[in-house]
Amino acid sequence: MTETLLPLIVQGDGTLFLETDNDPDHRCRDAIARFCEIVKSPEHVHTYRITPLAVWNAASSGITLQEIENTMNEFSRYPVPANVQVEIRDWYHRYGKIKLVREMNAAGETVAMAGIPDTLFLESDDPMVIEEILSRKTITRFIRERIGNRAISVDAINRGRLKQALIKIGYPVDDRVGFLPGDPVNIRIREDSQSTGLKFSLRSYQVEAVESFVGPQGRGSGIVVLPSGAGKTLVGMGAIEKIGENTLIITPGTVAARQWIRELKDKTTIDPSMIGEYSGDTKEIMPLTVTTYQVLTYSPRSGKRDKNGDMEPMVWIEGDHGDQEVNRDLYPHLDIFRARNWGLIIYDEVHLLPAPVFRITSEIQAKRRLGLTATLVREDGKEDDVFSLIGPKRYDSPWKDLERQGWIAAVECFEVRTSFFSREYRMQYAVSEPRNKYRIAAENPRKAAVVESIISNCSPDDSVLVIGDYLEQLEIISGRLNFPLITGKTRNDRREELYGKFRNGDIHGLVLSKVGNYAIDLPDANVAIQVSGTFGSRQEEAQRIGRVLRPKKDNRAKFYTIVTADSVDQEFSMKRQLFLTERGYRYNILHEKEFVADLEIDDKRAEG
Repeated sequence: MTETLLPLIVQGDGTLFLETDNDPDHRCRDAIARFCEIVKSPEHVHTYRITPLAVWNAASSGITLQEIENTMNEFSRYPVPANVQVEIRDWYHRYGKIKLVREMNAAGETVAMAGIPDTLFLESDDPMVIEEILSRKTITRFIRERIGNRAISVDAINRGRLKQALIKIGYPVDDRVGFLPGDPVNIRIREDSQSTGLKFSLRSYQVEAVESFVGPQGRGSGIVVLPSGAGKTLVGMGAIEKIGENTLIITPGTVAARQWIRELKDKTTIDPSMIGEYSGDTKEIMPLTVTTYQVLTYSPRSGKRDKNGDMEPMVWIEGDHGDQEVNRDLYPHLDIFRARNWGLIIYDEVHLLPAPVFRITSEIQAKRRLGLTATLVREDGKEDDVFSLIGPKRYDSPWKDLERQGWIAAVECFEVRTSFFSREYRMQYAVSEPRNKYRIAAENPRKAAVVESIISNCSPDDSVLVIGDYLEQLEIISGRLNFPLITGKTRNDRREELYGKFRNGDIHGLVLSKVGNYAIDLPDANVAIQVSGTFGSRQEEAQRIGRVLRPKKDNRAKFYTIVTADSVDQEFSMKRQLFLTERGYRYNILHEKEFVADLEIDDKRAEG
């Protein structure tokens, strides 16, 4: 009888190797994912690393140091290196080592005050931490004066910037200052849906997520991580109900904003006249106002859309943020943050938070802040700024647990590798500049035939989404399948009309550009086919699989990614899959021959 080896190998540099064959029930994978980051995931050995931010997020979400150490010791094949144990303990105890408080009395003790004073205090029980802070030039410009050997006074206006600067030197701040109350609003979650009449209530994990945010530990700021389809909108409504104050909700786009408005009207008791839409089409500011990142970052002096009409990827503007003020002439709609006395600001899909909103968020630290997302991954590497300005992770439910309980669909993932369309096309790829290689491989005309063949094997009852980045490629596929195409150029009313027909079963397929990444409510979609993506974007992969995660009749779905073999398209695909691998999804690797019997595709037909 063969002895089963423990699955985890911990290296002295903080790298962890997980042998998946020795972790058949995924207990080790699920446990270490709570305080580690996945690096790569080939079939048999997954690589993780322990990082300060991962440990701080674990600490903020209530995971104890003892749980982390027990997990390492339980699953590690060899003794955990002593230096790794020391580093984990050091990082864990750094969370909360510095506290930001309102006021201190003569004895140096913090006291409660009404409102938020102009002066706040950084305090630590360790005088050496105060000395280190005082020695840092990035911090000293925020400091008023030293108070003894355990505290520093700072200007309240710099609350956000100070937290950003401190996390950069390894000290995440435990912000205990609290928040200013917003104007009250009367809202309750209904016991039945207005549209269907069916009874409903928050699921147990949604209740836990709300409590983790508003309860004593959460204190009204932080991030809730749930997969698409698991009801993040209901978590947001639960937070609004608990806080009961004017709320600004920021979403990825107009369609998502209108979904929030429909849900608020359908599932809460609020008077519909109290809900406002602040979008490109309508400018209403009400006690509950729903807007978009695109509107807030609109600038009359800069273009924000690519040639397909889709939003350009939101990138961080590099620089010394302490010296940069938000130019309100450049971003005129950012004044919505001061248009009402908000008590809560909800950032839907918080991983998309763009630079101008980051900066304004650093100024409004006196407001409660809730971030909702399926993934904390940011491709610009600014996860620590989300941690500082919105708040740490408060709740993160394992996706596979929700799947086992039937709250999200069970999804099979496939990577279908296809060859180049022709020798000439392969040569074009080979001799092209490196910056052009990805697009050539991603737009490989052979992919259209593979898509067509996959769909021909689908059931007539299947509801199919084809998602990609490049308009010409999508137009060809749309024409071959006779599926409507939706891009950034498609008017919002036309988009909603097509989404409605898809929901009602009048049409069984849609072709979507990057607009398909974001919160569109298509609960019956059970097949998603990705033909191209934004390079190696892990967050985009999570968003796209989210299109088929919503519960459905048989609660099963399929997610296909079609890539050109032996190209940068395949390399980027491996990077894209990392986040989902960490969440327990495994990609089955298939070849085009399993879908397309005749590989001699007619050139003219393949090119549309």
